[in-house]
Amino acid sequence: MKRIADSTVRRLSLYLRFLEEFEARGLTTISSEELAARGGTTSAQVRKDLSFFGSFGKRGLGYSVGELASRLREILGLGREWKVIIIGAGKIGAALAQYHGFRQRGFRIVAVYDNDPAKIGRALDGFRIRAMSDLVDDARRDPVDIAVLAVPAQAAQAVADLAVRAGIKAIMNFAPQQLHVPDSVALKTVNMAMELEGLSFALTNREST
Repeated sequence: MKRIADSTVRRLSLYLRFLEEFEARGLTTISSEELAARGGTTSAQVRKDLSFFGSFGKRGLGYSVGELASRLREILGLGREWKVIIIGAGKIGAALAQYHGFRQRGFRIVAVYDNDPAKIGRALDGFRIRAMSDLVDDARRDPVDIAVLAVPAQAAQAVADLAVRAGIKAIMNFAPQQLHVPDSVALKTVNMAMELEGLSFALTNREST
C-alpha cells in the first residue's frame, strides 16, 4: 500500500468516532455527505479517503454504519491490544497515565518511567514508577509497542534513543523538540504550542472577516 498522508489518517479516526455515535443512536446507514458535514470536509474527500482501502457503500444507498465502523477499526489497527509505556511522570505523564479512555481504544499502559529518584518507586494510578535505567531490560523481557514521551525538551532526544535501543517501534512525543529516529520507527509529535497557534490564527481571521 502506498503511503497514506497523516491528514487522511486523522480524518479516518474522525469518521470512526462519528460512526460510533451513529451506532449508539441506532442508525444503520450513512451517506458520504453526512460524514463530510460532521467532519468539516466534502463528500468527495470522504470518498477519496475511503478509496485508498477498497470499495465501500453503494451508490444511492450510502454506507452501512456497522460495516464501515468495523472496517475502519481494522484499518486503524484497533482490532488488537497495543502495549504502551509512558516516559516521564510529571504533570503531562501523570495525566496520561490516569486517562482510562486509552484502554477503550485498545491501548494498554503497562508501565511508567522517570529518572527522578524522588518519584521512582512511588505509586501513580496503580503503577509503580520505574527507573529509566530499567527500561531497556524491561522492554526486551516484555516487548512494548508504543512509548509516550512526556519529558523536558532537552531530554527528549536521549529518551527517544533509549526507546529505540529498547526495540520500541512507535513513539509519541509531547516534548517541543524535533526528534530524529530511524526510518523503522514511527514518530508522532504533539506540539501544543503549534495547536494553540492554529487556534489563534482561526480566531484572528474570524474576527477580521
